[in-house]
Amino acid sequence: MAKKIIELQNLAKTYKVGDTEVQALRGISYSVDEGAFVAIMGPSGSGKSTLMNIIGCLDKPTSGNYILEGEDVSTFDKNKLARIRNQKIGFVFQTFNLLSRTSALENVELPLLYSNVHTKQRHEMALHALESVGLKNRAHHKTNQLSGGEQQRIAIARALLNNPALILADEPTGNLDTKTSSEIMDIFTKLNVEKGITMVMVTHESDIAAYARKRIHVRDGQIIRED
Repeated sequence: MAKKIIELQNLAKTYKVGDTEVQALRGISYSVDEGAFVAIMGPSGSGKSTLMNIIGCLDKPTSGNYILEGEDVSTFDKNKLARIRNQKIGFVFQTFNLLSRTSALENVELPLLYSNVHTKQRHEMALHALESVGLKNRAHHKTNQLSGGEQQRIAIARALLNNPALILADEPTGNLDTKTSSEIMDIFTKLNVEKGITMVMVTHESDIAAYARKRIHVRDGQIIRED
């Protein structure tokens, strides 16, 4: 039986906007097995970004439980959540989130800067991560000298650096053309199939969601179907 990486139990999230309460999530229960590739789909305002933020330990639910690799992280304080993010989760964003005038290698090394990893080992780990996305030969190029697709591959390499249990991708092809988008999705598929990395991706594009092995559709803060 597959090990569960993510278990969401009756998750609810309510925001206060002025005097009004907005229910972003309304009792979501769902689990993700180790090695799965899941796409979360839904229109703007459906709750998919709120759900992604909770899965990424960037936010906490108002009620319900979030179990990540057997730990109930919904009870954790900010410091503990930061540690979990650093150790267990790799993030890939639509906007790449890279430092523009630093090299690809330095960008990939960022998650290890505040750890006790020796400089030489840090370089080796970052080079290995760049190699896994086909960019080892661009390690010393500044990121502002690289194409959008190359920048997103650097972001993926950075997400891989700590051998995360889970990679979260938020609209990872949103700023890329069709050809580059399919190259990026091929990398995600390869990491998922060959390395067994669990992937959860938010997208509103059905052709991108088709790369995932499961798709869940969110509307009005609830999962309305899975396919």
